[in-house]
Amino acid sequence: MVVKPPEPDEDDPAGEPRTDPSTTLAGWRHFVDADPAMFDLLPDDRWQALDGAQRDAYDEARIAYHSELQVVRTSTVKEIAHQGRLLTLLNQREHGARRGLIVSGEWTTGKTTALKQLARLHELRVRQRYPGSGRIPVVYITAPPRGSPRKLAMEFARFLGLPVITPRHNTTDVTSAVCQVLIEARTDLVLVDEIHLMNHATIAGEELSDHLKYFTEHLPATFVYAGINVEHSGLFVGIRGSQLAGRCVLIRTGPFPLNAEWRSLVASLEGTLRLQQHEPGTLVRLSKYLHQRTGGMIGSLSHLIRAAAVTAILDGSERITRSALTTIRIDHSSESTQSGKPTPRRSAG
Repeated sequence: MVVKPPEPDEDDPAGEPRTDPSTTLAGWRHFVDADPAMFDLLPDDRWQALDGAQRDAYDEARIAYHSELQVVRTSTVKEIAHQGRLLTLLNQREHGARRGLIVSGEWTTGKTTALKQLARLHELRVRQRYPGSGRIPVVYITAPPRGSPRKLAMEFARFLGLPVITPRHNTTDVTSAVCQVLIEARTDLVLVDEIHLMNHATIAGEELSDHLKYFTEHLPATFVYAGINVEHSGLFVGIRGSQLAGRCVLIRTGPFPLNAEWRSLVASLEGTLRLQQHEPGTLVRLSKYLHQRTGGMIGSLSHLIRAAAVTAILDGSERITRSALTTIRIDHSSESTQSGKPTPRRSAG
């Protein structure tokens, strides 16, 4: 058995790992540095020979492994990585308005996952090229709800962990401090998630947009945005929206059709399973059923398979079957896609 256990938190007496969110510098670096989860199954005879305590520890390690989201290199992830990389190269010597990227789509279509993978690869490249430089190549923030210029500036300050920001500092003070740090840290990629919260049809949205535009003009960085169906959120309304649309490449994410790529996605996720009795190829043969259950949403598919794997460990079945999948609840949106009616499921009892 090969398991990479997380380091225990010194402040946590239970030894449970605690990770800062990716919207902080410490959390972002943890995300970039983290290796993919690994776990090797025991041979059947050794598994059968485990005593109670050993079996509990083995199962807990496998549950932890399955609880971690496995990133699948979908065509969408590849396209966003390519376009983001291309824009950072084109913008590196640009002194005027830099081009940006907007990722738009429905929920659970992998927008944030693709965004963070693009930025992770970028940061690893910078680290390789400039080892030990102390740079902060990437900043990752979310657009603040009911945002204001000060709230936006504070999101940047919070990511950087600036200790000098107090309530006495006005928006200009915070913005100036943030820009100075980011310029000195050679930040060249800024991610702004939840951009659908910025509605140009409102005064608050206009003010937030103007302040974000200030950052784009004063930082030599490529800005990449992601949000839910931004074309219908008011982001492109008015002069400010037209200007943003004229400066950004738009990539849409959405459900995958039932085709060869979908079956490949299912196969990739099935390959990550660590169940003692699972029959390889079972989920691939259920590709059509899985598409019906999830509506082709990669996030829903991942949740369904991982939840079924954890359930198979907890109930001792050690395999995923169609009948087992019918007991797993997923998001309401996916379960309601079939003619507006929830997908029938067998009772777990």
